[in-house]
Amino acid sequence: MNVSTSPLASEVIERYGGSRWNRFNTVTSRLRTGGVLWPLKQQAGVLDDVFVRVHLREPRASHFPFTAPHLRTSYQPHRGAIEDGDGNVVSELPQPRQSFQGHGLDTPWTELQLAYFAGYAMWTYLNTPFLFALDGVETRELTPWHENGEAWRRLQVTLPAGIPSHGTFQTFYFDADLLLKRHDYDTEVLGGTHAAHYTSDHVEVSGILVPTRRWVLARNPDGSTQSEPTIVSIVLSDIVFQGA
Repeated sequence: MNVSTSPLASEVIERYGGSRWNRFNTVTSRLRTGGVLWPLKQQAGVLDDVFVRVHLREPRASHFPFTAPHLRTSYQPHRGAIEDGDGNVVSELPQPRQSFQGHGLDTPWTELQLAYFAGYAMWTYLNTPFLFALDGVETRELTPWHENGEAWRRLQVTLPAGIPSHGTFQTFYFDADLLLKRHDYDTEVLGGTHAAHYTSDHVEVSGILVPTRRWVLARNPDGSTQSEPTIVSIVLSDIVFQGA
C-alpha cells in the first residue's frame, strides 16, 4: 500500500474488492459509447460498440475491433498503435502525448490519437479505485461536497508522471455507501477542458465492484455542472476479470 494513501482511499479500495483485486491481471468488457466528443474529433462511430481490455498491473490497454474487424489498438504510455490480430503493427505514434499540444475541445484527432486517448482513459476508469494504492500516487481527503441532496466525501488524487491520465490532479466523490458518484478532472489533451464524470449502476464481478454507466458533463468554475451536452457516455457489459 502506498504510504501516501489516505484512510478514505483505503476504505474505498476495501469496499470495491480489496485484496481480491490482486488475483487478476486483466479485465475485459464490452464498451458502448456516445456523446458529442467523437463527432467533434471526426471519429464518430469508431468506438460505438467495441470491446476493451486493460491490464491491472501496468498502464496498457486495447480496443477491438478498431476501424476494421481484424484491427485493434495497443496503448502504452510511450506509444499508441494499431495492430492486426497477429500483433503486426499497422501504424503507430511514438510519444503520443506530445501530439496533443495546442489542442482544444474541437481539434480533430487522428485514429492513433483516439487510440491513445481511449486507452489511457479506460485504463484509468477500470483501475479505479485500486490505482489509489499504486506507487507514487498521493491521496488526500477534502471537505464534503453536497449534490442532489447528498453529502459526498471527496478524495483528491495526485498521479505521478508514469501514469498517463486526463491530468495530474483529479478528484473522486463517494456517497455514504462508499460508491463512486463523480470524478472531476481537467482534460489536458482537450486543452484543459473542465469535466465532471458521473458513474452509476454498479455490478459485482468476481468480487469486484464496477460502475457500468458513465457520462461526462462540462464543469463550471464553482464545481457545478452543465446538464447539456453530454460530452461522453459509456455503458459497460460482459465484464470479465482474468488471472495469470
